[in-house]
Amino acid sequence: MAVSTSPSPDPILTFHGAARAVTGSCFRLETGQGQVLIDCGLFQGSKTEKELNYRPFPFDPRQIDAVVLSHAHIDHSGLLPKLTRHGFEGTIHATPATMDLCDVMLADSAHIQEIEVEQYNRRAARRRRGKVTPIYTIADATACLKQFTPQRIGDWFDVIPGLRARFWNAGHLLGSASIEVELICHGASPTRLLFSADIGPDHKLLQSDPEGPSGIDYLVCESTYGDTDRIDASAKHRRAMLAEEVRAAMNPDGALLIPSFAVERAQEFISDLAQLMAEGTLPAIPIYVDSPLATRATEVFARHARELEGGANLTRGIRSDHLHFTETREQSIALDQVRGFHIVIAASGMCEAGRIRHRLRNWIWREEATVLLTGYQAEGTLGRILQNGAQTVRIQGEEFSVRARIRSINLYSGHADGPELVQWVRERLPLRHDLFLVHGEPDAMDALAGRLAGTVAPDHIRRPVLDEGFSLTETGARSLSISTPPRLPPEKIARLDWHNDLSELILDINEAMSGAADERSRDALVRRLRRAIEDEGR
Repeated sequence: MAVSTSPSPDPILTFHGAARAVTGSCFRLETGQGQVLIDCGLFQGSKTEKELNYRPFPFDPRQIDAVVLSHAHIDHSGLLPKLTRHGFEGTIHATPATMDLCDVMLADSAHIQEIEVEQYNRRAARRRRGKVTPIYTIADATACLKQFTPQRIGDWFDVIPGLRARFWNAGHLLGSASIEVELICHGASPTRLLFSADIGPDHKLLQSDPEGPSGIDYLVCESTYGDTDRIDASAKHRRAMLAEEVRAAMNPDGALLIPSFAVERAQEFISDLAQLMAEGTLPAIPIYVDSPLATRATEVFARHARELEGGANLTRGIRSDHLHFTETREQSIALDQVRGFHIVIAASGMCEAGRIRHRLRNWIWREEATVLLTGYQAEGTLGRILQNGAQTVRIQGEEFSVRARIRSINLYSGHADGPELVQWVRERLPLRHDLFLVHGEPDAMDALAGRLAGTVAPDHIRRPVLDEGFSLTETGARSLSISTPPRLPPEKIARLDWHNDLSELILDINEAMSGAADERSRDALVRRLRRAIEDEGR
């Protein structure tokens, strides 16, 4: 047992991810008896944020005694193999369905990293740059999965001496849970914490409404859509909007591309599209699920169909003659040759990796194509750049004009909106001490704090920054001063970075060169650019 080195008699809660951003969830609890992580997720977004995945953890993995995992999404589970790779030997507690999903998701994440690093190193060799190594390998993911232990929702389980936990249904994803933690640290009266993780919305396809305990001491709550109000998110309205988007996208020579999270979102589309075709709202349309992970995740969902609301509809969709799964790389490449209107559901949901980037390379420059964004697009991702109306984009180092229709629909979000989050927090009252807002960009976080002003006293609403720690005292949370600065300052998180600026500059230069009147004008532009670079180097 690795005992905490903190001199404080109070437990310490430190926020190592999802702090004023929506990815990289990782919260560390230190007590006199040991250290526990709540989640250990991958950072996504700008390259500056994603580089955190390659840097050392801000703690010693060998000193972590256990992990309590809320759900399988990569921004919550994606660095667990790295944790194991660097010396973590403890138990990872998760629901059975989360374990099943992690079995396919972590291996897939490792495979993607190995492939992308191999491609990068080939490009680096041509440019005489140094090689990089994957964050972790398939072997690391396999070793990590052996550390999982299943825990049923609603049952208390011991984590370390003096700390026990139990899961509550979060209504976000198959197996997803909020985490209640009980600490024996202030005499006979335990301190109770609740980590919301990701809270699902009302009318969530495949999931029941989120639950949770009331009367807790400290609440850590997500705020992803804290500034959003969904007018009508009913199942009927959701399917009607999807049908409208599909009909608008239909072109005899076109395709509808749906960048989708491979786990749950892809299965939701399979279910809804099958129902719309079965009832005649949409004609029969070929649907291609272009994601090995989505294929394997669909198999997991099929095994757990009885646990899902609407599981029968999903089963019908999976068995539809119109549904096709691409398994091999060759089958995926062959999609470029498909003729006639069709739908492609491909990972990833933010267009950051996976096969959707290959589909976009083939279609983004064509007017007969439509790209339908259906989930949260983090700042700095290709999905957000497209959503914001970019006219040109760079994909895998190549420039493309955006001629495809770019559409968005947010009724498939796995996250509660602002009013739903407020209602969920109210149902957790009374709150004895403090509310920590996490997993949200600053505007969404501030909006949710404003909505909660009449529910939680403003001076008890905390917005931690990356790597900030708090002592959880009997009278409330106290921010701790730290000797080492955070890995990224707050102004660098959930923002476009110099990588994004450079890509935009390259696109602007190419546009200016194309628009120059003649060869002489282009030569003059090149000279001015060269002078600016030389002046900067002096």
